[in-house]
Amino acid sequence: MLLGFKTELKLNNVQRTALMKHCGVARHAWNWGLGLTKQILDHNKTNPDSKIKFPSAIDLHKWLVALVKSEHEWYYEVSKSTPQQALMALRESWKRCFNKTAGVPKFKKKGRRDSFTLEGTVKILGNNKIQVPVIGIFKTYERLPQVKPKSVTISRQADRWFISFRFEIETQESSHTDVVGVDLGVKTLAILSTGEVVEGAKSYKKYEAKLSRMQWLNRHKVIGSANWKKAQLKIARLHAHIANIRKDTLHKLTTLLAKNHGTVVIEDLNVSGMLANHKLAKAIADMGFYEFRRQLTYKCELYGSKLVVVDRWFPSSKTCSNCGTKKETLHLKERVFKCGEQRLAGVPPVVATANPQGHCGFVIDRDLNAAINLKNLYVSGS
Repeated sequence: MLLGFKTELKLNNVQRTALMKHCGVARHAWNWGLGLTKQILDHNKTNPDSKIKFPSAIDLHKWLVALVKSEHEWYYEVSKSTPQQALMALRESWKRCFNKTAGVPKFKKKGRRDSFTLEGTVKILGNNKIQVPVIGIFKTYERLPQVKPKSVTISRQADRWFISFRFEIETQESSHTDVVGVDLGVKTLAILSTGEVVEGAKSYKKYEAKLSRMQWLNRHKVIGSANWKKAQLKIARLHAHIANIRKDTLHKLTTLLAKNHGTVVIEDLNVSGMLANHKLAKAIADMGFYEFRRQLTYKCELYGSKLVVVDRWFPSSKTCSNCGTKKETLHLKERVFKCGEQRLAGVPPVVATANPQGHCGFVIDRDLNAAINLKNLYVSGS
């Protein structure tokens, strides 16, 4: 399987300038190609009898060389693969849009998600040096895998630059055979069917007041001034810090699940639909449900474990994990699942007793009940 590796670069001012030039060329090529393709689509819409063939990435690059590159000398100061890769990424973005798996591509703005891709002779020299086309040799803060990458992507977060590439790696075989159900939540990040509770980082909630204060102080600064740039850099650093705390928590949890269990059962959550609830959207986004599933998917493949995704309509929270009785309604504020209309006096949690109403009287934490139901569904099905 292909595994991605990303690490921070140790740069000097000359290298930083070169990276910014490459980002500028990639951004210019993307915006030029996007504007041209939008004009072609508008023309085809208004003139259905004389449609123009939608260009491929090769067509776009030929037109770029003929029409744009000759007029802008700074295109020749960077690697020729930079605009090529930008136009290839644009064509893939349009492909996802046509397949209705993504929205319409957007124009890029300077300073927002700056990145570019280099293709060609890439060599890893020693433990912490990597050579890329045109720019030269970079130093890194950590050891690099001794592989031969064909291309690298360099991106910027705040004032830090990162290099990433993919390489082939052999998957492992898991020696574990146990099954674990995982229920994600807002109050706690995850509850396992074993009863283990994993607290979420809630990094945005922790730094929300500080971030709001920094943005409030920056509201009247002149855009483009030195003070405005300093304030923007501080805000970007704090955003990166918040995201890094969230990613660190998710990496630790997903590695624990994939490495120490034979089968991991999760629910197919409709994250975009959940974010439509404006009362919970901030808390849901702070947990990072989509990133959790993305990391767990490739880590289960890497460590040889199995990932099972249960249909989102499975009533894991409404079903009693002890007797299988399903409740008609279960409000979000009910954090304890009680099998039956009322809890019997003297019944401790997670203990089943006879109930004259036909229910088992099982009392258990709502999220733990859902995690156990996910596990039981796979076990009963297999």
